[in-house]
Amino acid sequence: MTTTLPDETLLRNDTACLRAAARFVREHDSAALLPLLLPGLGGPDLRALAEHCRFAHAGLLLFPPDADGLRAQLADCGLAVDTPSHPSVVVRERLARRHRRDPAELDVRILRPQVDGRDGERRAVEVFALTVPPHSDLEPIAAYERTRRHEAHLAFEVEHPEPLALRGLCAILGRHGARPDGGGYNPHEDGTVLYFTLPADAACDYRRLELYARGDHRDTLAAHLDHPDRHHRPRHDARQPAETLLHLFTGAWTTQALATFARLGLPDVMDTRTAQRTEGLARPTGTHPRSLATLLRYLAMLGAVVEEQEGFRLTDLGALLRADTPGSMRPLALMYGGPFYRSFGALDHAVRTGQPAFDHLFGENHFDHFARDPELAALFDRSMAASSRMFQPLPAHPVITAAAQAPEAATVVDIAGGNGELLGRILTAHPRLRGVLLERPHAVQAARRLLDATGCGPRCDYRAGDFADVPPGSDVYILSRVLHDWDDDRCREILRHCVRAMPDHADLLVVERLLPVDGSPSLATAWDLHMLCNVGGRERRADHYARLLADAGLQLVGRRPLPLDAHVLHARKAGAPDPAARRS
Repeated sequence: MTTTLPDETLLRNDTACLRAAARFVREHDSAALLPLLLPGLGGPDLRALAEHCRFAHAGLLLFPPDADGLRAQLADCGLAVDTPSHPSVVVRERLARRHRRDPAELDVRILRPQVDGRDGERRAVEVFALTVPPHSDLEPIAAYERTRRHEAHLAFEVEHPEPLALRGLCAILGRHGARPDGGGYNPHEDGTVLYFTLPADAACDYRRLELYARGDHRDTLAAHLDHPDRHHRPRHDARQPAETLLHLFTGAWTTQALATFARLGLPDVMDTRTAQRTEGLARPTGTHPRSLATLLRYLAMLGAVVEEQEGFRLTDLGALLRADTPGSMRPLALMYGGPFYRSFGALDHAVRTGQPAFDHLFGENHFDHFARDPELAALFDRSMAASSRMFQPLPAHPVITAAAQAPEAATVVDIAGGNGELLGRILTAHPRLRGVLLERPHAVQAARRLLDATGCGPRCDYRAGDFADVPPGSDVYILSRVLHDWDDDRCREILRHCVRAMPDHADLLVVERLLPVDGSPSLATAWDLHMLCNVGGRERRADHYARLLADAGLQLVGRRPLPLDAHVLHARKAGAPDPAARRS
């Protein structure tokens, strides 16, 4: 009889842990929980995590003696006893490695009984159940795991996971002290998990965080598992600075490897499911097999391809360089590996003189240079459209939706709107809106073709001209990635042209990357250097844009984050009525 008492006590402790996890899930939500887990998290990073990640569950590992014992524990905690289960591949393998056991010996099941949060959102308690019969040789494992709680974690599900977005979220977690701590792909539920160790000062009993992404993201997982932080190398290793510097020196090789990959058309003849030998890839791309293998091995380090026994397979990241894939980034690869790559070779000229290296190298500014070469001009317009995922939330902006719901059909003017990608998204989302696109003559032709193809052409007018030709009398004006091309004086001039065209009720939306006020890593900082070298413009902080707007007679009334570190600034004429009350 005495041998059963400790087991019963341990089972009661397991039940108490399960009850505490269910209570935690009920009482917390994403926005409030994230700063507790990552002290110091705030601003754009907090918004990015809260917008893309949903608090999904608290996880823990239990050790019931059998299936009936597990059902009793669930019932004691008010959780559904008939919750379906399936094998847990990730935790089983982690336990096997930790305890040097054969995974086949460990019958780990995973089940997720549902819990309602205070906000009404459906969440779960994720239960990993390792069956440990009385007097089993698995009891030492149970005792060790109960003490260490290695598998206890909090999970956030990534909504609409894309490879770049998933890597961006991992980078944010890393910036705020979370360290990669394993993960895996579970084919039984077609889901990928990325585990992190939380910083020591996290205000929470849980010490591990999980990002869960539906689907097969093993390419991102491979980069996560190979992250330097995961190996806990000493910070004062004398070799580390030199090794880091060598990696930085080879950044130019990375740019050219990706550009060559795209230029040769390799992504278009490769498959994301089946590996191919280099001999088979060399024939359709006209390349030397052994040299091609050297390139592909380097690209495997970058995550663009994966090397397998049968050959090389394209990853989701590499597939973004296909010519015909939606959202293709091939034009960017060709642009950054082409004319902009050449101009960066003269970056020292730009830093010494303050004048664009592009102008120094090519003898004219890049707008005039591209305009003289129709092929290059088309490539530039396509490269701008390649970052169109930053536009995804714009059609839902309150200014756009208010215009779409106005009693009379409203008009949106896209100033220097490129090939019409942004305007097309807005008109497609709001069939009552009309559009006007102002651009250079060759760009107007390309935009007309794109907007006709989307079915929006009949609702769009086209104006070939410059900023002085901004059409008057419309409702919403958009300057997307325009002001960063110019110095402050030219920006004020462009904004004054807008003010002269805008009726008192009109709104202006400015899409730009904003330099961070705290010096934190940002794409805006990289693009600031790009603008110096190639255009002569600059990226700016929000308060800088506010001053430029004020100088032109406009007032900044709000801003919202967009993907790819971009923001949309909302401005209206100084002294104009509140936009919420317009057209009322």
